[in-house]
Amino acid sequence: MTTVGDRQDGDSPERLRADAVRNRERIVQVAREVFAEVGLDAPLEEIARRAGVGIATLYRRFPTRDELVAASLAPRMAEYAAAIDEALLVPDPWVGLTEFVERVCGMQAADRSLTDVLAMTSPTARALEEQRAEAYHGFVELIRRAQDQGALRADFVPEDLVLLLMANAGVVRATRDAAPDAWRRFVGLMLEGFRADGARPLPPPPAPAQLFRAMLRLGRARASLQGGADLDRQE
Repeated sequence: MTTVGDRQDGDSPERLRADAVRNRERIVQVAREVFAEVGLDAPLEEIARRAGVGIATLYRRFPTRDELVAASLAPRMAEYAAAIDEALLVPDPWVGLTEFVERVCGMQAADRSLTDVLAMTSPTARALEEQRAEAYHGFVELIRRAQDQGALRADFVPEDLVLLLMANAGVVRATRDAAPDAWRRFVGLMLEGFRADGARPLPPPPAPAQLFRAMLRLGRARASLQGGADLDRQE
């Protein structure tokens, strides 16, 4: 079968460049749709098939899965960063914080590609990590404002959001088909635990380095599993 990425006799360099651009755009668009439906473990062959290109063309454009994930999830991570910016504009810091947490957890529930990516780190996906870092600084400011207001418990730290996103990812995966709105209940319970009123002392939070290692382990585990599967498919 001839695919969009196959060269035809007589193709000019300009035609080939235009085809390459269209192929890349199509692959990214389809990858975004497939990852949202299936998750980041989606077979790359399925993405290539839906995009109308050969698997070799996909690998020429994106030599690693992380590169394809970064390109396809860029708008989603931009939305994540925008949610921080919008929360900072809310006059009431507690309302801004809770609305942000609910929105981001809802993004996880609606898009399988975000279910895990917000709770893991992939150092090779620099664009995603830069967006994550930018959003992190905004979230630190959200915390400061809500604590200064006296609404957020004083021992809440940024790493607690990562723990929440990890836990919410598990809830979403476990209940997606049987109880798709169960995450709302879970997030509501967690937010009540964030309140300063009546707060009881918590065990110490994980150190940032410890949590980073946990996120890194999740990312590497996914990359290891998918790397082997992708190699098997190429052979």
